[in-house]
Amino acid sequence: MNHDHRHQEPNQPDPGYVGHFEHEKQLERNLPDPDPQGDQGGHGKHPSHDQHGAHDKHAGHSPEIFKRRFFICLVLTLPVLYFAPMFQDWFNYQALQFPGVNWVTPVLSTIIYFYGGWVFLRGAWYELRSKIGMMTLIALAITVAYVYSVAVSLGLPGDSFYWELATLVDIMLLGHWIEMASVQGASRALEHLANLVPSVAHKQVDGRIQDVPVSSLTEGDQILIRPGEQVPIDGEVIDGNSSVNEAFLTGESRPVVKKANDEVVAGAVNGEGALTITVTRTGDKTTLSQIMRLVEEAQASKSRYQTLADQLAYWLTLIAIAVATLTFVLWLSIGTGGLTFAINRAVTVLVIACPHALGLAIPLVIVNATAMSAKNGILVRNREAFERARGIQRIAFDKTGTLTEGRFGVQRVYADGIDELQALLIAASLESLSEHPLGQSIVQEANNRKMQLAKTNDFKAVPGQGVEGIVNGQRYRVGRPEWVEELKLRFPSTLQKALQESESRGESAIVLLNDQQVLALFGLADQVRERAKQAIQRLHEMEVETVMITGDAEAVAKTVAAELNIDRYYARVLPQDKAALIRRLKAEKPTAFVGDGINDAPALFEADLGLAIGAGTNVAIESADLVLVKSDPLDATYALKLAKATYNKMTQNLFWATGYNVIGIPLAAGIAAPFGILLSPAVGAIFMSVSTVVVSINAMLLRRLRLDD
Repeated sequence: MNHDHRHQEPNQPDPGYVGHFEHEKQLERNLPDPDPQGDQGGHGKHPSHDQHGAHDKHAGHSPEIFKRRFFICLVLTLPVLYFAPMFQDWFNYQALQFPGVNWVTPVLSTIIYFYGGWVFLRGAWYELRSKIGMMTLIALAITVAYVYSVAVSLGLPGDSFYWELATLVDIMLLGHWIEMASVQGASRALEHLANLVPSVAHKQVDGRIQDVPVSSLTEGDQILIRPGEQVPIDGEVIDGNSSVNEAFLTGESRPVVKKANDEVVAGAVNGEGALTITVTRTGDKTTLSQIMRLVEEAQASKSRYQTLADQLAYWLTLIAIAVATLTFVLWLSIGTGGLTFAINRAVTVLVIACPHALGLAIPLVIVNATAMSAKNGILVRNREAFERARGIQRIAFDKTGTLTEGRFGVQRVYADGIDELQALLIAASLESLSEHPLGQSIVQEANNRKMQLAKTNDFKAVPGQGVEGIVNGQRYRVGRPEWVEELKLRFPSTLQKALQESESRGESAIVLLNDQQVLALFGLADQVRERAKQAIQRLHEMEVETVMITGDAEAVAKTVAAELNIDRYYARVLPQDKAALIRRLKAEKPTAFVGDGINDAPALFEADLGLAIGAGTNVAIESADLVLVKSDPLDATYALKLAKATYNKMTQNLFWATGYNVIGIPLAAGIAAPFGILLSPAVGAIFMSVSTVVVSINAMLLRRLRLDD
């Protein structure tokens, strides 16, 4: 029987996990497949480059393509090096001589150029039809070296570039192989998520178990999940008890107990008991599918820093072509070294200035950051959120459902003439037959203390007052304090003082009575989340100001703010006024907002950074930049820490990827030639590859960040 006379309970967040998102069709990736057999891949332009912002020159490619071509070209390069006159001079040997020996190197180099260089040539073709970049430089460099070398073989005076051409292609293939392996390794978050779902489910059909494809299940179907199996689809438990590991969703390895009416999500691992569930969501509506959508959207969304990197790469390409042309003209006009030397310098400039590292600098950082956040229960809906999050100086929290649980709990117990534990036991025994949330909070407190409840007889609810019944042979009542006056019972002064203190803190008071007097008073309030205090403390250490916004009364807001040590609080804020308040706060300094309810959506959207508590409503989640899946306010601090680390990695990579060219391009052009310092095209390729490796390693180091440290 509900006690409709008691204080209104806090607004509860809508139940459910992230799977309650509004259904949106996942992004389709229509990757070109220039190599049906898996080895003819050209660098096709990604059709949705503007949406994805990824390293699109590798669309349709895999590390295996570059690996295979690298090793084949490496084998073909060995004879080219063996027959190269320069190598014979360096190592003082005479190569074997036989009829047609002069054509061995040109033929092998031609194979290397077309087979190993095809990915670059095809990529340049696509770039020339859209926007020139990295592939154009590589293709231009190897084409100039190849055409000139063939011309020399056909009679043009000069020295060929065959060995430089071969080693250049080899190093480029090796660099791209390493890059693709790095990107693929960091991008496997989606693959791992997809692999969580089994393909077969045990469906109950006419009392029998029948194995059916998961794709054939519909809402309302009943399926069996045996011990140790993964949950194939979202559903609600209708029979059985078990513990379920939801680490993929929350990052928390501790199993969660599941019983009747509890929700289970696809990808979770069942523990020791069998569960029968009713399917509640299928296909793209499942929690796992929606998480995959968010991860994919985050990795596909365009970053301001990625846009900057793309622009830098474009201008670096133009500068490289201009400098290479000028280098060629100047050295040719000077006459030093002749045509061969001029071409050598121009090719080296093209190679060393290749914006390979620049093209990788931002995407690899973002891919690692989004994968890390997903692993830690923080889903990024917008890449740009990383850039905005680093500058956050204030975080405003909605109280109910964010800093607090959104449900009442026993804060204090006062007793007079009876032991506090005995008072709790009697009250809980009576309230165990009630359905009212305030009454259930007393029962929950008794359960937390592992109390064995007593049997209650002659139980009945008194409308507008409370409940009464016989416990251990004596009649007791539990209800509102005003009931005492109506019954004309004694109200001890100590408990009257406790009532005043409780009300001053904004708590809801419930009293325990016998036939003579008030025996105990329970102060009930919305329970503060276990880690909210730790979150506020961590934010203060990060020099981030904390604010609490609530529609509750001043007394309630003041009590919670004091308990959590929050800097500022705003009480009695109407839902429609939250967004306006956030607008005023962010005008003072960059402000984030953490909320969970439907009425939080405008404020989440208005804030410089919106963080939705994962157990909240889909409307709030769709309005946020980040989703805290575990509904843990401490994750807000992790998000800020990861955002700042991500920003640092992006700026470091941009600095390195562009900075080394300041020294590299002049050296490649031959500015230090009078001092005997010359870079060959192959050495230029090594320098370029080293810059790519440095950028890749720096991005991968983001994974070493300990968010909970």
